[in-house]
Amino acid sequence: MEIVSVKPFLAMIISLVGSVLILANHTNPNRRETVSFVAAVMKFLVVLTMATAIYAGNTLHYTLLSFLPGLSISFRVDAMGLLFALIASFLWILTTIYSIGYMRSLNEHAQTRFYFCFAVTLSATMGVAFSANLLTLYLFYEILTIVTYPLVSHKGTEEANAGGNKYLFYLLGTSKAFLLAAVIITYVVSGTLSFTPGGLFPPGANPTLLVILYFLFIYGIGKAALMPVHAWLPAAMVAPTPVSALLHAVAVVNTGVFCALRVMLHVFGVETMKGLNLGVATAVIASFTIIMASIYALTRDNLKARLAYSTISQLSYIILGGALLNQIGMTGGIAHIANHAFSKITLFFCAGSIYVATHKTEISQMSGIGRQMPWTMVAFSMGVLSMIGVPPFSGFVTKWYLAFGAIEANNLAILGVLLISTLLNAGYFLPILYKAFFEAPEETEHSKAEQARHAPVIVRESFTMVFPLLVSGVISLLLGIYPDQLLNLIQQVVR
Repeated sequence: MEIVSVKPFLAMIISLVGSVLILANHTNPNRRETVSFVAAVMKFLVVLTMATAIYAGNTLHYTLLSFLPGLSISFRVDAMGLLFALIASFLWILTTIYSIGYMRSLNEHAQTRFYFCFAVTLSATMGVAFSANLLTLYLFYEILTIVTYPLVSHKGTEEANAGGNKYLFYLLGTSKAFLLAAVIITYVVSGTLSFTPGGLFPPGANPTLLVILYFLFIYGIGKAALMPVHAWLPAAMVAPTPVSALLHAVAVVNTGVFCALRVMLHVFGVETMKGLNLGVATAVIASFTIIMASIYALTRDNLKARLAYSTISQLSYIILGGALLNQIGMTGGIAHIANHAFSKITLFFCAGSIYVATHKTEISQMSGIGRQMPWTMVAFSMGVLSMIGVPPFSGFVTKWYLAFGAIEANNLAILGVLLISTLLNAGYFLPILYKAFFEAPEETEHSKAEQARHAPVIVRESFTMVFPLLVSGVISLLLGIYPDQLLNLIQQVVR
C-alpha cells in the first residue's frame, strides 16, 4: 500500500535546520555540538518511526514539487531506502560523539564549518535514500558532492587542497559527463524518471542504446568507486578521520553503491539486465575492482590509505551481489551495505583514536599498540574479522550469501574471486593485528627519555572516541549473530 507521509521530507530537513542552528551557535562550542547531537538523534528517531510501515509491506510517498508529467522532486520510502537511511542516521549519532573527542583533542580549526557541512551532508544523504525518481536522486547526489568538499579539504594544507580538488574533479566530472546524460536519455526513452520495480523502459527500447545507457549510469555514479573511477577515494583520505569515517565508510560511498543498485533494480530491472547480459559485464568490472584494490591495499603502509583501498574493494562486493541477479546474491550485496558500514567505520574510528593518542599514522609504527590502547585495538580486531568474513561477524553473512548466489548463478569464477579476495583481506589486515598484539613497542627518543627518568609512557584513550568505536564494533558482531531483522527487510527488496 502507498501511504502519503511527510516523514521522509522531515527526515531530510531536520539536519538542514540543525545546520542553521549550528551556525547560529558558532561562538558557543557546547551549544553547537549539542545541536549537532540532538539533530542526529531526532533524524534517527524520525527514520525509525517509518520502519513499522515498511516492514508491513507499505511504501511512504511525499511530493515536494511537480514540474512536468514524470518530472518532480518526490520522496519515496521503501525497504532499501529505509535500510540505507537507518544506517546513515544512526552512524551520524556515533560520529557526532566521536567528532567531539577528535576535534577538541587536536584543537582543530573551523569546527563550526565542520559540523555545519556534516549536517548538510546528512540531509543530502537522506535525500538520496528517499528519492522517488532519478531527478530527485541526481539533485541530492550533486549536493552531497559539493557540501563534502570543504570536509575533505578541511585542513587547508596544500595536500588537503589537492586531495579535495581531485575529489571534486572526479565526482563532478563523472556526474556531469555521464550521469546527467543518462538521466536525460532515460526520460526521453521512457517518458518518466520514477523508480519502478522491474524497470521503467518500454519493451521496444533499443538494446544497444540501453547497454550504452547502463554504462553511462554505472560510471556516472563515481561514488561507487569502480575502477578506473576510484582515485578520488584514496586522495580524500587527507580529510580528518571523522570525515573519512562517516563519508568514506557510510555516507558518500554507500550513496554510490546505493544509487548503482537503484539503477540495476528500479531503472533497468532484473529481466532487462539478464536479457542484455549486463549482470555478467558488471560482475567482471566488480571482480576486477575487488582483486586489484585488495592488491593495492597490501602495498600501503599508511593505515588510512590501506583502509581506503579496502573500501574500494568492499564496495564492489555490493555491486557484485546486485550483478548476480538472483535473490540470494542480491541479498548478500544489499546486506553488505550495513555490514561494511559498521565494520569499516569502526576501523576508521580506531585509526583516528590511534592518531589522537600517539600521532602515529603508519602501520610500521604500530608495534605493541594493542597493549597501549586495548579498547581501540579490540574494536579494530572486530572490524578486521568482519571484513575478512570470519564467523560469527557480519562480513561472514555477506560472503555466505554471495557464495551461494554465485553457485545458483552457476558462476564458479565468482567463487574464485570471493576466495582470493578473502585471502587478500587477511593478507593486508592480519599483519596489523600481529604488530599490535605480538610485537614489542618501538622505543622512540621520547620513550627512552621517559624510561631514563623511570616514568612509564602512558597512552590515554579518549572516552568520547572509544565509546563510539566499541558500539560500532559490537554491532558488526551482532549483525552476524542476529541477522534476521536485516535479512527480513532485504527480502522486501529482492522478492
